[in-house]
Amino acid sequence: MTWIQKDLRLKPRKRGFHLITNEVLSAIPEIRDMKIGLLNIFIRHTSASLTINENADPDVRIDMESYFSHSVPENSSFYTHTIEGPDDMPAHIKASVIGPSLNIPVRNGSLHLGTWQGIYMNEHRNYGGMRELVLTLTGEKNER
Repeated sequence: MTWIQKDLRLKPRKRGFHLITNEVLSAIPEIRDMKIGLLNIFIRHTSASLTINENADPDVRIDMESYFSHSVPENSSFYTHTIEGPDDMPAHIKASVIGPSLNIPVRNGSLHLGTWQGIYMNEHRNYGGMRELVLTLTGEKNER
């Protein structure tokens, strides 16, 4: 059994749902050596989240942002945590609803995602700054 853990710093992005599959794969090339395993991805922030969804049509990412902005609006009168701005408390709620981590199967040297699936980093602040991910890969290496 092999364990590998790496940190990945993502460049700052504006609010929205961003496809980061290639950045993850570039950060942990050891996936190519794995016969079978699991990649855990954890985001170390309370106002951003991770999910898996459509990797082909960018309209899906736009619609995801529209849905969550409508469902969890800024400036609601019942928010008491407002010191960090009107986008902060809604960002915390969205991050909790969607979640901070993913577990993705690894098979024969690649992520075993569906044909149209990709990894999203969801920035819930207007400008959240640099985001940090922890990538933990475990499994059995290919025999050589």
